Amino acid sequence: MTGPTAPSRYDFEYPDEAGLPGGKSTLSQDQTVLIDELLDNPHACASDVEFVNEQKAGIYEATVGYREIASLSYNVADDGRLVLLAISVFPEFRKRGIATELIRHVLDDVRAQGKTVTIMCPIVRTFIENNPEYAVLLDSKHPGVTKAPRRP
Repeated sequence: MTGPTAPSRYDFEYPDEAGLPGGKSTLSQDQTVLIDELLDNPHACASDVEFVNEQKAGIYEATVGYREIASLSYNVADDGRLVLLAISVFPEFRKRGIATELIRHVLDDVRAQGKTVTIMCPIVRTFIENNPEYAVLLDSKHPGVTKAPRRP
């Protein structure tokens, strides 16, 4: 008999309203790459990156010049909180801290607006777990995805 296994950095559980069978989902290879970047390579972001909130589209974008290099999509819930859905970074811009800085920018913007967030993106969840000063932004009634508990 073996004891409980430690949860991996890729084990997440989703709330019932996410509509996933059993509340679980398999992360894509792109998602695992971004989680690895957040945990293993928290480099400073290039200074020529700009961050823009495209409110009509529900997307925060990271751009260099006029080129979008990363984005974090969101919805606005009826109560005004932001539901952070998914982050993506073009492969050629990974491992440069772009995801980290985009998430930081979004959460700082949410804080400045006095709003809270529900997190459906495991990459954003990983960021908050490693930057606990942002945990106060989690909506207490609808926190979103969480790390999975240890499995027997």
